[in-house]
Amino acid sequence: MKPVAIFRHSPTEGPGYFSHYLEERGVAWRLIRVDAGDLVPEDPGAFAGLVFMGGPMSVNDPLPWIVPTLALIRRAVDSGVPVLGHCLGGQLMSEALGGSVTRNPVKEIGWGPVAIAPDAEAGRWFGERAGFLSFHWHGETFTIPSGAMRLASSAHCENQAFALGPHLGMQFHVEMTPQMIRTWAAAGADEIAAARSSPAVQTSAEMETDLEPRTAELHAVARAVYDRWLQGLAR
Repeated sequence: MKPVAIFRHSPTEGPGYFSHYLEERGVAWRLIRVDAGDLVPEDPGAFAGLVFMGGPMSVNDPLPWIVPTLALIRRAVDSGVPVLGHCLGGQLMSEALGGSVTRNPVKEIGWGPVAIAPDAEAGRWFGERAGFLSFHWHGETFTIPSGAMRLASSAHCENQAFALGPHLGMQFHVEMTPQMIRTWAAAGADEIAAARSSPAVQTSAEMETDLEPRTAELHAVARAVYDRWLQGLAR
C-alpha cells in the first residue's frame, strides 16, 4: 500500500496518537512538514490517504502553502483518495470543498463535550456513542460543505465534524496525547489568559485534571474514527 501523507503545519501540532495508531496497524506514513518548508505535493495519487493536522494560523491567512493545499484536497476528493482533517485540517477541507471559515462565537480551549448526531452516517464514524468528552483549541469554525453531512456539534460550536463519503473533517482534536496537552497548555498560556472570558476556555490546571484517563477515553473515540477512515484508503 502507498503511504498515508500527514501534513504538519506547526512544530507542536504533529500527528500525536494518529501515528501510533497507524504503526500498530502496519500502515506506512510520511510526514510533510509544511511548517519547515516542505512543499505541498501536487498528486494525491502518490498516497493512500491525506491527513491534515492543526495549527495556530487561519485558512484565511495569505500563507503560500494554503492555495496549493486547497487544490490538493479538491484533487484528492475528485479522485477518491480519502482525506482526514483535524481542527485546522477540517477547516482546510471545508474551504476546499466550497464551505467557509469564520470566527466562532467564542474560543474553545480545553476539554468539552461533543454531541454525536443521531443518524446512521454518524454511527458509522463514531459507533453507538451519543457523545464524548473531546479536546478543543480553536477560535474559528467551518461551515458544512454542500453534499456533506454534519456529524457532531457542541454547545459552543455548531459544526464539530462533517463527512463526505470517505472524507472526514473534524473541528475537535482526537489525536491528543498527554504530553501534547501539557505542551500546548504551556505554550498557549497567554492565549488562555486572554480568552478566559469565554465559557469554553479552561485553565492549564483544568486541562491536566484526570489527564491520563481522559486521553485514554479520547483514543477510544479516535480508534473508531480512524478505523472507519482506514477502510477507504486507496490501495
